[in-house]
Amino acid sequence: MSLKEQFGKDVLLTGWGHSRFGKLADENLESLIIQVATEAIAGAGLEPGQIDEIYLGQFNSGMMPLAFPSSLALQVSPDLANVPATRVENACASGSAAFQQGTKSLLAGTAKTVLVIGAEKMTQAGADVVGAALLGADYDMAGQTSTTGFTGLFADVAKHYDKRYGRGDGKLGDVLGTIAAKNHRNGVDNPYAQLRKDLGEEFCRTISDKNPMVADPLRRTDCSPVSDGAAAVVLSTSPTGGATAPVRLAGFGQANDFFPAERRDPTAFQATRVSWQRALAMAGVGLEGLDFAEVHDCFTIAELLMYEAMGLTEPGQGARALEEGWVFKDGRLPVNVSGGLKAKGHPVGATGVSQHVIAAMQLTGTAGGMQLAGPRRAAVQNMGGVGIANYVSVLEAV
Repeated sequence: MSLKEQFGKDVLLTGWGHSRFGKLADENLESLIIQVATEAIAGAGLEPGQIDEIYLGQFNSGMMPLAFPSSLALQVSPDLANVPATRVENACASGSAAFQQGTKSLLAGTAKTVLVIGAEKMTQAGADVVGAALLGADYDMAGQTSTTGFTGLFADVAKHYDKRYGRGDGKLGDVLGTIAAKNHRNGVDNPYAQLRKDLGEEFCRTISDKNPMVADPLRRTDCSPVSDGAAAVVLSTSPTGGATAPVRLAGFGQANDFFPAERRDPTAFQATRVSWQRALAMAGVGLEGLDFAEVHDCFTIAELLMYEAMGLTEPGQGARALEEGWVFKDGRLPVNVSGGLKAKGHPVGATGVSQHVIAAMQLTGTAGGMQLAGPRRAAVQNMGGVGIANYVSVLEAV
């Protein structure tokens, strides 16, 4: 059963916009929001006054003083005056949380056209400020002092994984290096990406002055960068006459895990697995029905665990997806053709919306150098915290 069969109406992505990701010193949060919102509305073939509602995904958590940005999108046009606008926050999944809130407005019948924006401005804040803000998304470390920040939390996940499934030969670092090299290579073809350099496996697998250990076993190349950026998408219940064909939302899923670390298996990402199951079930497809996936690789260990959470491999066997070539651009299920968070960048609130935009571009044949050969269906997975807030969307070409 598809979303349309379950709810009796379509949810279509009819227009989108995407900024460059990186250290954008000449942009502020407002200018980024205006840029991508303007692109998305125009791409949908609409006038601003035809937008019924706005959702803005943004984390912030103290990275910038302005903590009430929901109305910034109204700066696009006077015709947006009095349009309902709401900020949505769910840690690093804030963008997908906004996307699902917009979807539910359409399904509830309270809107026919919704503008969803994800945006974040991070690079103006000091490393200590960013680190403390991100740690606010962890139950045990919020408000604590840490030299490794969120990297340390995912390093602990990697250690638990290696202890449970490793062979004591130190090969996990090589596996993670392969993921990093894959995503850096993919990022070369993404004009929006922050890091557009093919570093190669040897560099990504080796500790060096240019690739130091951040939190054992995670090196710099295993970590997504601090980024500025924004993305936007228009959701509609029917085609809006845009220049590009719309993309259909076939299914979606959300699942949250317990917040305290002691109540979670650090190697299972159980709620992430459930979000995948819910989205695929609503779409009425299995993994074999997907042509590619954009997943939340905030750290390379997260992507490795995602192979297992989505059901591509059995627990502890994620490396097989790399060894068999399944997740490379020419494999049976390419993962993070955009470069992922690892190379594209991770402006926290923008990430989930960006993933949907990149997937929509692929499905409409407008992804440029990133383009795969004729994809028809894709999945997007976005995560907040260490597997805490989990969102998956299944998108398909119309």
